[in-house]
Amino acid sequence: MFKKLRNRFLIVNLVTISVMMLAAFAAIYIISYLDVQAKNEMELHRSVELYQKRKGNNSDGPRDNGTVTGMPLPDGGDMGSMGGGNPPPERSVSFMIETDDQWNQTGTPKSQFTMEDEFYQQALQEAVSTGKNTGRFTLDGSDWTFEIQPTTNGHMLVFLDITARQEILTNLNYTFTIVGVVMLIILYFTSRYFANRSIQPVKEAFDKQKQFIADASHELKTPLAIISTNTDVLLSNGEDTIDQQSKWLHYIKSETERMAKLTNDLLYLTEIDDSRTGMIHTPFDISEAVENIILTMEAVIFEKNVALEYDIEPHLTVQGNSEQIKQVVMILLDNAVKYTGPKGEVSLSLRKQHNDVVLAVTNTGEGIAPEHLPRIFDRFYRTDTSRARKQGGYGLGLAIAKSIVEQQHKGKIYARSVMGESTTFYVQLS
Repeated sequence: MFKKLRNRFLIVNLVTISVMMLAAFAAIYIISYLDVQAKNEMELHRSVELYQKRKGNNSDGPRDNGTVTGMPLPDGGDMGSMGGGNPPPERSVSFMIETDDQWNQTGTPKSQFTMEDEFYQQALQEAVSTGKNTGRFTLDGSDWTFEIQPTTNGHMLVFLDITARQEILTNLNYTFTIVGVVMLIILYFTSRYFANRSIQPVKEAFDKQKQFIADASHELKTPLAIISTNTDVLLSNGEDTIDQQSKWLHYIKSETERMAKLTNDLLYLTEIDDSRTGMIHTPFDISEAVENIILTMEAVIFEKNVALEYDIEPHLTVQGNSEQIKQVVMILLDNAVKYTGPKGEVSLSLRKQHNDVVLAVTNTGEGIAPEHLPRIFDRFYRTDTSRARKQGGYGLGLAIAKSIVEQQHKGKIYARSVMGESTTFYVQLS
């Protein structure tokens, strides 16, 4: 399921980026194409005007030798004056052919460079075959544009070589294609990486939900089985009095209470996780709140034959909900007492560190293995299932503490442990 979701996300991402990239490339190419065509037309018009001026200047004088006087030579020299006007376009190749009304060449073509007569005839035929006054054609691997101007004796055809500019457009196409393919390859692997990263939290949440349902079902299964069994015993001994069957009734009541506690804890977790549920936060004396919890826990700690030491800095104030913070302290103390052996020691400290208040609860004992530390705040997670069940734990206490500290108070809660020595839980509040 998540693989399909990732692939759909990847396809949508690639299609979107490809369309945007194609639109950008198309816009750049269209702008470049229009600019090149505009420059070609402008240069062709300039060439036509220059040839017309040259033709007018030489109309009453002697004919030239086939090369337009005043046109720049390939080496940058000049052959004379054009009779006024601007110099011809630089770095361009052009020539002019005059024809009669029947499109038969008259006179010698005027050109910057000497070309073969056959080339002039082919260019003339290409231009005439289009049936237009202006156009483009390809001849001998070069691109040419032309313009036809009427004269008193026929027509004047001016040809301009536009191969260089057309190559720019061709190279632009190749560049866009190569860049597009490379970018798509890079985008594919980049998008796949981020798609996996994006799907991972969803997958983890889904897996946790499945695990949560399985764990909750497992926790409810045992008390339900006990209740069902004891109910069968009661029904099979219908002639006995309530006093005679009180043992089975106590079992049923005990398991019912355990189920009620589990249900209440689950509902409380749901309320905390619901972002719409907000507790009223006010400044309160956390030192006094912690001392009150210690007083209520002293009897339990004494009964467990556990030593308790505490060091509380007085008059420390934090912003939050005092009842919830008291619940966190009680969960941590209760957890420490449960996992401390007889004649063990539990210590609590509350100190100001920089701008935060740090609560630390330490208990001696077996400690928590490093592989368990990242998961001890997960719901229903217990490092020793048999021992936790014997002590009546469901593995929800630390999950509730984490939700209160991190979600409701934007603080931090974490644990550190040394195997065979001690475990310390830290709560950091602003």
